[in-house]
Amino acid sequence: MKKTLFSCLLSMTFFVASAQTNLYKESCTSIMVAKGASTDGSVMTAHTCDANYRTWVEMTPSKTFKSGDTEPVYWGFLHNEEPWDMRKVVEKGRIPAVASTYAYLNTAYPCLNEKQLAIGETTIEGRELLLNENGLFLIEELERIALQRCDNAVDAIKLVGKLAEQYGYADWGECITIADKKEVWQMEIFGSGPGKPSAIWVAQRIPDDHIGISANIPRIAKVDFNDPRNFLYSSDIKERVKKLGLWDGKEEFVFWKINNGKKPFSVREYFVFNALAPSLNLNYEAEELPFSVKPDKKVDVRDVLALYRQTYDGTRFDQIANLSVVVTRKDAVRGEYKDTVRPISTFMTNDMRALLNSLKPGVTERNRTIAVIQCSYSHVIQLRDWLPDEVGGVAYFSFDNPAQSPKIPIYAGVSNLPKSYAICGQNRYREDAAIWTFRETNRIATINWDKTRKIIEPQVMMFENMHFRDASHIEEMAVKHIKEGRKDAARKLLTDYTNNFASSAMRRWTELKAELWTIFARSM
Repeated sequence: MKKTLFSCLLSMTFFVASAQTNLYKESCTSIMVAKGASTDGSVMTAHTCDANYRTWVEMTPSKTFKSGDTEPVYWGFLHNEEPWDMRKVVEKGRIPAVASTYAYLNTAYPCLNEKQLAIGETTIEGRELLLNENGLFLIEELERIALQRCDNAVDAIKLVGKLAEQYGYADWGECITIADKKEVWQMEIFGSGPGKPSAIWVAQRIPDDHIGISANIPRIAKVDFNDPRNFLYSSDIKERVKKLGLWDGKEEFVFWKINNGKKPFSVREYFVFNALAPSLNLNYEAEELPFSVKPDKKVDVRDVLALYRQTYDGTRFDQIANLSVVVTRKDAVRGEYKDTVRPISTFMTNDMRALLNSLKPGVTERNRTIAVIQCSYSHVIQLRDWLPDEVGGVAYFSFDNPAQSPKIPIYAGVSNLPKSYAICGQNRYREDAAIWTFRETNRIATINWDKTRKIIEPQVMMFENMHFRDASHIEEMAVKHIKEGRKDAARKLLTDYTNNFASSAMRRWTELKAELWTIFARSM
């Protein structure tokens, strides 16, 4: 019977995910925090992979090459089942190799290397005119190569831009948020349109005391071509967009108007800016928002982690504000009493929303939340220049819905991850894939989130509190090892810590699954 129930639940899971996904238009969120905007002087970037992309994760080691060697460029690593699985992977071409590369955290969109270079990603909608599918590169391969070859954000931007221009960018628009220990940039890249494949791109630096966000919409506005400290761009961008009829050469060069032309922000950008800088009184009805904002108070990494759990409860964007109901309850302690419940979850399907609005028009309005049920994985990456690279760079990583899953700290110096992390769980249900440990529990919880969030959310916070309670001790020990010339010992310490933390989280979510089945065994 349990198997039957789970099968039904599993079907619902995929239905929910497919119903809420709007292709690439709403597929990721990247929040950036510059050095002077953070409480401790760290730099942050982040990413949610909110689509059906692979969930296997590994630490890819450094490599060495001989003079004259070439390196393959692949398409298809977003959808294979394990790192060695080449069934859906195609070699599209080759480029010259370099003498040696850096180790990096290999997620679907590679995100952190051993030198504290980090990249977040969001797909952004560009004009169809700019698409040129004959290019060699997709964004995930450009991210990989940048992490393998660069140790700072500016060099990474220049390399990505150079490769895209030389070999061609072949996808729809992308934004990558590139950070190092000193600064963070937002880079928006598009195809070159008809003819020989190339690319058009602009990168803008987040000011040192600002925060930024990219959420699937081009946001870079006026480009100052005389300010190389804050702007980088493709070599022939003016001539190319003029030739394409996207700029007349007389108007201001406003990049979002050229590459898209639609309103350059939506709910997520407004919400994050308003949450961190309410004093600005930003207008949601404005034509555009600032590219970045100075927060009213400095931002802690835990503030960013909290933003990634946001479903807008209690705000003007709360989707279920009108869906509460007062019920009468009775127990031995309190006797008869009134209780307000919200039996409909923020994570409802579009069909459920349509049903509710058919009963009472306008009772719920869809607003794309930051935390979504279709999330494959997410991370918030913190970079700290006062610590050795092995310790200073840390990705707070979670599988599945970030509102329901704990964040696992993965340090830049970690050498390997649990075996279950190297198995994708997107193509089919696999008990040996780490994501399903969290996904099974989270989907059961979604049956009645008003009830189960009182169980799940404290557990998420327990793991977060545990890390920030223990991290300083672990990091001090690792730094001591490094100062004493024992980097291998430091790497082992960090690896053991990350792996033990991950194992503890998976065990707890397995236990929670059993607890939730017990709750729902007889009723919802």
